[in-house]
Amino acid sequence: MNKKFFFFDIDGTLTDRNTGKIVPSAALALQKLRDAGHFVALATGRAQYKARPFFEANGFDNMVCSGGNGIVMDKKIIENIPLDFDQARALYDEVLAAGYGALVAEDDSKKVYTRNFDFYDQVGGRREPTTYIIDEAYDPGKRGVIYKMYLSVPEGEENRLPILKKMGWLRFEPEYIIIQPDAKQKGILRMLELSGGSPKDTVVFGDDTNDLVMFLDDFYKVAMGNGCDALKARADEVAPANVEDGIYKVCEKNGWMEPVGGR
Repeated sequence: MNKKFFFFDIDGTLTDRNTGKIVPSAALALQKLRDAGHFVALATGRAQYKARPFFEANGFDNMVCSGGNGIVMDKKIIENIPLDFDQARALYDEVLAAGYGALVAEDDSKKVYTRNFDFYDQVGGRREPTTYIIDEAYDPGKRGVIYKMYLSVPEGEENRLPILKKMGWLRFEPEYIIIQPDAKQKGILRMLELSGGSPKDTVVFGDDTNDLVMFLDDFYKVAMGNGCDALKARADEVAPANVEDGIYKVCEKNGWMEPVGGR
């Protein structure tokens, strides 16, 4: 068997969404893939700092993170590219003019910057640990770097922001959206370039709509049985649900846990 390059989404793929913990059979499959000589990596939209605890706890050396803009290899950060500043700044100004609140992450951390309490007053706090830095004179142009933004734009009002159509964004909560890269596929291709891998030897696992971007034609695409219909329609194979040992069963069925090159 040729060496394969595996990329796994975290939430709902490796982890049980009810517990937030890795499915035990998935953890065993990961170790068997490593032992067989394959390249194993995470592919997550999470920022590097946020993904790092899961990365370290589960024995990973390699990771595509920050929505595809972050590359970690051999546990070291190789790249972590911020958003296009001019575009992000234009959206920031548009958001404030429309009366929405905005939180800006200027680095790879839980810190966010804002001028006022508009975001908090409109939607409450973010649904994850956050350090808020409130400065009425705050101007993102002083540093000229934006990694992420959180905007208190309710569901259905996205069309009030024309610039939003040009940027990657996600919504996990009805009250606000996250502006971050949505290019896992670019991160995977970049990692293949750095590691000497081939798209034809690449296997990707995902479960939700934000994984659609990494379901490229040249990859072998596996959708989890607990995943969304749109992803299953694009998949080369639909695994059983992750909590029904889907990852392990697919890896075993395809012979991927056998040693590379028959060693």
